[in-house]
Amino acid sequence: MNLSTKMINLLSGTRILEETTSKYNGKVTVVRDFTWGTYIKVNGLTQSGGILANIWKSTLRQISNDKFPISNVLILGLGGGSVAKIVHKNYPKTKITGVDIDKKMVGLGKKYLGLSKIDINIQITDAYTFVNSKSQKPNSNYDLILIDLYCGDKFPEKFEDEEFMIGVKNVLNKNGLAIFNRLYGSDNRSSAMEMGRALEKIFKKVDYVYPMANVMFVCYN
Repeated sequence: MNLSTKMINLLSGTRILEETTSKYNGKVTVVRDFTWGTYIKVNGLTQSGGILANIWKSTLRQISNDKFPISNVLILGLGGGSVAKIVHKNYPKTKITGVDIDKKMVGLGKKYLGLSKIDINIQITDAYTFVNSKSQKPNSNYDLILIDLYCGDKFPEKFEDEEFMIGVKNVLNKNGLAIFNRLYGSDNRSSAMEMGRALEKIFKKVDYVYPMANVMFVCYN
């Protein structure tokens, strides 16, 4: 770390709490600063807490007026669990299931982001496999599914497959919602919009929500 970086960190109150390497996400850094509190970064991109938590708060606030009960929530891409904490706060009586392939990210969430303080069923497995297995079982449907499946700044191609999108639809209750998070910068805008068009062919209705540098596809079953 050079002198100028140290000075910037000092002025912003930035403190690195832990650095580690993950099999699935590469370099992972836990950071605390005055602006965003504690958050987890992967290859320079916030994956849990911080600005990402604000993005999800903003999006869920826009659907809070929808008139249907939410009692069973699935989070695909649990990460450090900041989204699970928001869901728990908004819907304190709901049952939450969180899926993530990266046990290390979940562990950091328990250690630094308070994930261990909420009641959640955590499944360490691949989200694609989880959805396909659930779609073949009766009585395993969800009222709300939140999809945030990034590895660093990459959205794995398999989660753009029609089969995965149909699987998500199949495990939604009638009138349920699925929300897909995609980055919406100049480098990934085209692929994000392509995914939006694909979702429109599968779900009854898709709303586009634009919090900060992301697009959230709110899909109605």
